[in-house]
Order: sequence, then C-alpha cells, then structure tokens
Amino acid sequence: MAFILGSGSPRRLELLGQIGVVPDAVRAPDIDETPLKAELPRPYCNRVTAQKVAAVEADFDDIVLCADTTVALGRRIMGKPDDAAQAAEYLWKLSGRRHRVITSVAVKRGDRVWQKDVVSSVRVKALSNVEVNAYLATGDWQGKAGGYAIQGPAGAFIPWISGSFSAIMGLPVTETAGLLMAAGYPLYKEAP
Repeated sequence: MAFILGSGSPRRLELLGQIGVVPDAVRAPDIDETPLKAELPRPYCNRVTAQKVAAVEADFDDIVLCADTTVALGRRIMGKPDDAAQAAEYLWKLSGRRHRVITSVAVKRGDRVWQKDVVSSVRVKALSNVEVNAYLATGDWQGKAGGYAIQGPAGAFIPWISGSFSAIMGLPVTETAGLLMAAGYPLYKEAP
C-alpha cells in the first residue's frame, strides 16, 4: 500500500506533515476546474474534488488523497485569479465583508471513496489602496483561490474567522485524519 497525495500544493504537503503523514508519491491531477453554468460554490468544490481523486492513477490498494479549496462570496465562486488585475478585483470585492471558504477533501482506496467538506467564514477588513497594491506586489496571490492566502501576508487583512484555519489554508487536518483512518491508513502508531 502506498499513500499518494493528489495535489501540487506545498501547503497541503505541509499540513499533512503536521500529523506525521509523508506521501510515497505526489501526483497532481490534471482536470478541468471550470465551474458549470449556475453551479453553486459548495457543490462545485465537492465535484472538483471527486474528479481529482478519480483522475489520480494508483494501484488498487493505494490510498489517494485530493482536496479543493473554493472561496465563495455569496453564490459567486472566486477561483484562482488569472492575473494581478483579477486578484485586485477579488480583493476589492472581499474588502470589508465576510465570505466563505469551502475545502473538500476526498480519500480513495480501491473502489471506495470517502469525502467531506468543511465550510469556514472569513472576514476581510476594509482594505486601502496601499494595502492592496503592496499585497499584489508580493505575488502571494498567484495560484490562490480568491486571490489570497491566510497564512501569507494577507493574514494581516483577516481579523476574524469562524471554522477551521487549516481548511482555509487548503486541508482540514482533523477531517483529513479521520478520512485517512477510515481508509485504513496507519495514522497513529503505538510506541513499542
């Protein structure tokens, strides 16, 4: 049995490390993450995660873990910005408001899949031009849903969250541990 992380995210690798999990292989799936017409954020996140875990090549007894994180402002899905202009647009829309961060995680072993999503609420303070431009200049927005990462410089913009900090980062650690154990991963080993 091998454990395969189906993600290219360094944050997910780091969060797995917090619970002592080191993948035998890392294989980022290549799927189309375009939202379907009128698709809502939570069903979108769950669908993309299910497609990711199905797309990772693995032997029958291997355990595969995939996740997806989506930023939702009302019914709007705020994906990874294409450029700095779109990142700025996202930041201005989030400024002074609460939004949801949805992270879905799926674990596959054989023909069984265990999946769970975690929804957290995040408030972004009212941002100034100086703050937005300084943040954009860091490049930290690149590849981040909603154009920001809570664990980076944008953490200074977030005075309040309700939910799971690790899920906002990209992998709900508690739920992930439970899914791995359900799939038979030896997460907790007794001392000899």
